[in-house]
Amino acid sequence: MIIDIPEGKDPIGYVWGEMVPGIGVAAAQFSMSVYSHSTLGLREFEAARLRIAQINGCLFCQDWRTERDGKKVEPEFADAVTDWRLTEAFDDRTRLAAEYAERYALDHHGIDDEFLTRMLTEYSQTELVELSMCIGSWLAFGRLNRVLGLDTVCVLPGHSAA
Repeated sequence: MIIDIPEGKDPIGYVWGEMVPGIGVAAAQFSMSVYSHSTLGLREFEAARLRIAQINGCLFCQDWRTERDGKKVEPEFADAVTDWRLTEAFDDRTRLAAEYAERYALDHHGIDDEFLTRMLTEYSQTELVELSMCIGSWLAFGRLNRVLGLDTVCVLPGHSAA
């Protein structure tokens, strides 16, 4: 970790809350809203989230599994995300979520009309906007935590480690 954390302070709470309270608190609220208000299915949500975690290299995000109504994706799901092009474990929506996340993170200029047409055959415009906001959150905040070395001590506020 490259940020000096005072003795006895929670690293995430300190960096996100105390160091930059005008920005960090709002960022944390946005990040938590992605989990508490998403209407996307768990598998497509996790496919996009895990693909961003893999691209960012965020250790915590790669280990985290979102839980909804007492359910999480299966343990081998992360391997399927890595192999999203060929896996038989995904339906069209889940595969597109992983592909969209990868393209959003690595080649957003390459997201063309053909791809968006494919997206809009499986997702409504509202779902596309929601997925885009989720991906933006994970891309920004997972990368921030990885770059600052916080990904080894990260816990989502209000959650215990996975």
